[in-house]
Amino acid sequence: MTTPIQDTILSQLAALPEGKSIDPMNVAKAIQPERWQQILGHVRTNAIELAREGKIVVLRHNKPVNPEKFRGVYRLRLRMDGDPTSFDETADDAED
Repeated sequence: MTTPIQDTILSQLAALPEGKSIDPMNVAKAIQPERWQQILGHVRTNAIELAREGKIVVLRHNKPVNPEKFRGVYRLRLRMDGDPTSFDETADDAED
């Protein structure tokens, strides 16, 4: 079962051409236009959960990152063929 935030993330991604990503700020603004800053943390939490489930990918510098360890500015994209499913072997999990 998905949350309203997860539904918004997935619907925004479904409307894009394959390989395109969204800014989490746009998700927050779609849900709560007047006070979108207050729910950015919830958007992040929900995005991490979707990434754990394998539905989406969290991007930093346009590259998939470990959803458990990324920091800073990020974007969201639907999972594509060739995206990593495990980040155990990468030494560069923590981004700048």
